[in-house]
Amino acid sequence: MPDEQKVAVVTGASQGIGAGLVEGFRARGYGVVANSRSIRKSEDSNVVTVAGDIADPEIAGRVVSAALQRFGRLDTLVNNAGVFIGKPFTAYSAEDYAQVVATNLAGFFFVSQRAAEAMLARGRGHIVNVTTSLVNHANSQLPAALAALTKGGLDAVTRSLAIEFAGRGVRVNAVSPGVIRTPMHEADTHAFLAALHPLKRLGEVSDIVGAVLYLEDADFVTGETLHVDGGQAAGH
Repeated sequence: MPDEQKVAVVTGASQGIGAGLVEGFRARGYGVVANSRSIRKSEDSNVVTVAGDIADPEIAGRVVSAALQRFGRLDTLVNNAGVFIGKPFTAYSAEDYAQVVATNLAGFFFVSQRAAEAMLARGRGHIVNVTTSLVNHANSQLPAALAALTKGGLDAVTRSLAIEFAGRGVRVNAVSPGVIRTPMHEADTHAFLAALHPLKRLGEVSDIVGAVLYLEDADFVTGETLHVDGGQAAGH
């Protein structure tokens, strides 16, 4: 594999935004390691798939090891895996809490630790966290305290790690989507969800892919949360 080929890891990569990110990085010639619980082997020799729960430290280690063993380097990690459960705060169960915290926080923590080790050793790299604009723009029509609790943590740690790593060549940024048209949203909910955005439409997977790739090119940007949310973060 040529030394010049860059390598990206994408979590939550089997569908929706994650699958779009895999395609976006491949279109740029990157090697990709793609992870999700249910991901299948790719026919593309430049896409290595690692099935399993990214919240499991062993799976996180396998994901990073796959990048280093197959391609010899790791340039970019996109922490896309996430779970959203929208309920009134008092209706959340212990199971809801455990599931959301595991995927949204543990699913960031262990793979980011291992990726950062590899990036810091090379003196170059980029970590992108996918959060949600509900962190900054709570909406009474869509109660989402667990999303705020966990994705809010990702938003905060983006700046913390950006400063910690700034002098060592590793950038850390975030993309904050509104509601994106993916298989997780049933068609009969689209009108309601579109109305949550000042632009009055759903976002597309391509909007988020474009934002991540913009940050990938923006070498003077770190610690930034880029809102791609149809105006949600600005207000109503």
